[in-house]
Amino acid sequence: MDKSPDAFRTISEAAEELDLPQHVLRFWETRFSTIRPLKRGGGRRYYRPEDVLLLRGIRHLLYDQGFTIKGVQRIIKDQGSRYVIALGEGKPIEDILPMIEMAEEAGDEAEIEEAVMTASPALDQEARNKLSDVLRELLECKRLLERARET
Repeated sequence: MDKSPDAFRTISEAAEELDLPQHVLRFWETRFSTIRPLKRGGGRRYYRPEDVLLLRGIRHLLYDQGFTIKGVQRIIKDQGSRYVIALGEGKPIEDILPMIEMAEEAGDEAEIEEAVMTASPALDQEARNKLSDVLRELLECKRLLERARET
């Protein structure tokens, strides 16, 4: 007998539904503060339907899209849980440019590199390096244009 879509799921049911080992769900709880299953006596976890949808979105980003945990954390922080849930429901990933621009505004080269890597998980390292170089040149052009507009 299948549960209602609105029913809470135990960790074993959630893990089976998401095709993940239970320990992965426990690990993700330590990395994503937005995953907060209800815990009953003895520490038994019950995942709300929204928790399962969020887990599905995280799984999609990590396993299907090639994002890192840090990249998914940034997406959740910047775009919100609803965005990740929408991705898990099969809606397309929007342009990665806002993520790159935020990293650029912060002036963090490592974050820019992370954005490039997460935007193009299917590319080999040489292609990623070329893409990173082009991105840096474009960002420098953007800075020059912004300075020219100020004068």
